[in-house]
Amino acid sequence: MTNSDNGPEMLKGRKMLVTGAAGFIGSHICEGLLALGAKVVALDDMSAGRQANIGIFEDNRNYTFVKGSVTDTDDKMHEIFDGLDTVFHNAASKKNICLHDPQRDLEINAGGPLNLLMLAKEYGTRKFVHASTGSIYGEPSVFPTDENHPFRPVSYYGVSKLAGERYVDTFHQLYDMDTTILRYFHVYGPRQESNEFGGVVSIFMRKIAEGKSPVVFGHGEQVRSFTYVKDLVEVNVRAATTPAAKGQAYNAASGIRVTINDLANNMLKFTNRNDISVEHGPPLVGDIMNFDIDNTKVRTDLGINFNLDFWGTLEASLSDIAGFLKLDR
Repeated sequence: MTNSDNGPEMLKGRKMLVTGAAGFIGSHICEGLLALGAKVVALDDMSAGRQANIGIFEDNRNYTFVKGSVTDTDDKMHEIFDGLDTVFHNAASKKNICLHDPQRDLEINAGGPLNLLMLAKEYGTRKFVHASTGSIYGEPSVFPTDENHPFRPVSYYGVSKLAGERYVDTFHQLYDMDTTILRYFHVYGPRQESNEFGGVVSIFMRKIAEGKSPVVFGHGEQVRSFTYVKDLVEVNVRAATTPAAKGQAYNAASGIRVTINDLANNMLKFTNRNDISVEHGPPLVGDIMNFDIDNTKVRTDLGINFNLDFWGTLEASLSDIAGFLKLDR
């Protein structure tokens, strides 16, 4: 590949795999890739994904949906990887699920990437972009937290996601595979899951839409770093098309810092719900208190300019509650 091939336009006409495609982030990556003219294979076992998230692509001739798990090894997986250019691996067992079934959590978050990496090696896939999480750092001890922070996960989810990362890096080290790891932090935007396994923004929005009080666990002064989902799509595309991203790991975060109390109270304000108020519940196991993320590396290497107007984009998103929550499963 010559330098002239670099850039998002190089993906046009090439075969892409998006795992977890019917989920919140995966569906937005599908949308972004299709807009570039890529041929998208969407893989999802629909255990958490929503048909409503991907139904909008069904009439696109460059879109193909395959129902299956990232742990599958049958013929359909070999068909997917035949002629495949890039893997965007976004399927995951979510943080809250790990408490209910930690063994399944490990199977998906570590065994899933290993399975995909083995297939990518077998078929000579050009690029492997892996979605990880800031939870691998655990409770940060260095601020702002950059990619060199020690790994000290404090949840089963953080441990399993770190194991997935290590497999990705090992394939890069052993086989010179072109891999990039993206560590997500508190992504928000349209089509986000609003059940107990979704993000805090949509969970609060669901409660408010139902006329119920949003529940803040613990004291509420926990700090989160929110990133708009459209920015994350750009990070994924740039990671797949920028030579400097090979073998790298990036904090894919805007750097915005918001407390959970401020989030809940402002969401009530934006939706004019003066009739309900924030309630507090017991702290969650493994809940991290403070995020202050250094995103210098992703901005420098990939040229990302994050949307820093969190309250503006949030208020605009909340103006269409049904669209934000995607109520029509």
